Amino acid sequence: MSLCKDCITSVTHEGTPTGKWETIGTINCYDKVIIYLTDGFGPQLVNNRLLADDFAKNGFKTVIPDYLHGDPVPLNAEDPGSNFSVPDWLSRHGPEQTRPPVDKVIAALKEEGVTRFGATGYCVGGRYVFDLSFDQAIQASAISHPTFLDIPIDLEKYFSKSITPLLLNTCELDEWFPPSAAIKADEILGDGKFAPGYKREYFEGCKHGFAVRGDMSKPYIKAAKEGAFKSTVEWMRKYL
Repeated sequence: MSLCKDCITSVTHEGTPTGKWETIGTINCYDKVIIYLTDGFGPQLVNNRLLADDFAKNGFKTVIPDYLHGDPVPLNAEDPGSNFSVPDWLSRHGPEQTRPPVDKVIAALKEEGVTRFGATGYCVGGRYVFDLSFDQAIQASAISHPTFLDIPIDLEKYFSKSITPLLLNTCELDEWFPPSAAIKADEILGDGKFAPGYKREYFEGCKHGFAVRGDMSKPYIKAAKEGAFKSTVEWMRKYL
């Protein structure tokens, strides 16, 4: 298992996050209920916090669990001379390390009276939204350019085991979820075959990471990022 170049490339977006850090069930979270599972850059990346703010502005309490335990991919991971090691980082962030904080936050929110959860995941976060759906821990799923999915096995498992409506935001240039995977998703889940609900959006010309780390100076990437956000908000309003 490794990461592609686009998994460790980031364009920092402009803006000042307005949410706050707080502890929920002893796990540090960014609070603004949608469970927002970030890419490898974690809630430390301002882009992720700004997106959480935008979900909150659209009427959703949004929580980003720091399921990477304060150890995100550094912004300078690709810089010359960087000593960042993808294999070392991945060894510290397998399911046995990343899932418990998410479960703990969901359990704590349930103690506060929350009864329905949506989850949105970007890149590696998309993998864990699939897992939450397999366990029927959430009521709505929205995933953008996911990584670490086993195609077609995870799609077939979603069809047979999940009851969670699924939105996929996909793009043209994605090593992890290429057009062939998107076609397979449509074959397995589309045309009404997945009764709880399925929809896939496609953004031509965009590459992996576009929905959270795209270059906003390029109009077509900006439009795609905003399109993925809009589709996610509409999906959550429909099913959460």
